[in-house]
Amino acid sequence: MHTPFLLPRRRVLIALSLPALPVLAQPAALQVAAASSLAGVMPALARGYEALPAGAPVRWHSGGSGLLLDALALDKPADVLLAADGDTVARGVQRRLLRPESARAFAGNALVLLVGAASKLPIQRITDLARSEVQQIAVARPTSAPAGRYARQAIDAKRLWASVQRKIVPTDSAQAALDLLLRDEVDAALVYRTDGLKAGAAVRQVEVLAGHEPIRLTAAVTQASRQAESAARFVQYLRGEAAQALLVAAGFSAL
Repeated sequence: MHTPFLLPRRRVLIALSLPALPVLAQPAALQVAAASSLAGVMPALARGYEALPAGAPVRWHSGGSGLLLDALALDKPADVLLAADGDTVARGVQRRLLRPESARAFAGNALVLLVGAASKLPIQRITDLARSEVQQIAVARPTSAPAGRYARQAIDAKRLWASVQRKIVPTDSAQAALDLLLRDEVDAALVYRTDGLKAGAAVRQVEVLAGHEPIRLTAAVTQASRQAESAARFVQYLRGEAAQALLVAAGFSAL
């Protein structure tokens, strides 16, 4: 018959008398709502922050900046908003969704005109979008996505709106506009330079566009954040040397 192993009585008493070791609390995950143009670099940015002595786990989701701001109003949890422009953050401050003292610009971007790599259409500059051969142009909605507002400004600067308005295929974000181009559902797309870099050889960059306001990605801590100190550290981290190097490698410009 199997006899269970019994600890000597003295060892049991010593074990019971030892003080319990404290359980170290893990820092709560930081929830980051990031503009879709940042989706490609967010994993690296998250790892960089998590590795800091005072860092914390980072959980992030992406989307159009205006839609992310609207989600905050619907109590979607987030500690930090990373918007593709300063205007979205300013609206968030006005709506009392973001903390005004926390807002910081942390990177720049550019707007470009892209076509498919195999496109045979005679598109060499933005004014060629008015040609009859061009039928559909993907552009983010100016009312909800900064990329759309920049695109409308670039189009208006060339006085093209009347010629291209009927050709516009609106999307929720610059990334969604790029997706249409990659699926050959449109003839051209006006998106961020970083989107074009991610697409690689599948697209051809026709032109870096002008005539729009400077593109400044801006971060802010949400009013609803329960870990505002950690969130503020994340915003500052984005402006530091390590994060700036990651952003530049992804095609963004340093400030």
